[in-house]
Amino acid sequence: MKNQSIVKRIAQGFILLSAVALLSVSLMAFSDPQSVMDLVHVQLNNTDAFSSIRGVYGGVGLTLFISLVYLMINDVSKGLSFLTLLWGFYALSRAITIVKEGPLGDFGNKWLVTESFLFFVAVTLRLLTQKAVSAPIQTEFNPV
Repeated sequence: MKNQSIVKRIAQGFILLSAVALLSVSLMAFSDPQSVMDLVHVQLNNTDAFSSIRGVYGGVGLTLFISLVYLMINDVSKGLSFLTLLWGFYALSRAITIVKEGPLGDFGNKWLVTESFLFFVAVTLRLLTQKAVSAPIQTEFNPV
């Protein structure tokens, strides 16, 4: 029972860490969309571009943050499943870019490693929480 609680707390911490990371980019996009694009050396040159970065990185990021906080509180297993998909598809997107457009720069390589690691952590925690939930709980002593 204690192991269940420890695994759940670690999983909740991971979900919160992921949520806060997404929130930080979201807030940066709302306040200064160009600062987000500066990370990949892309210049925004019209209001539609600024609006799109605010919408995708700001609005969608804030939606992800709120969803993850909700799942962290109400359904850790679904939160981990969601993060498995999120970090996995981020990493897959970078891998597709390598195949289609060529090698990534320093920024892309660093994030490919980071997102792959976060995917691995999400999968591992998901499996551990699934194992903890499905493990039989002994409620009384039966020596026979």
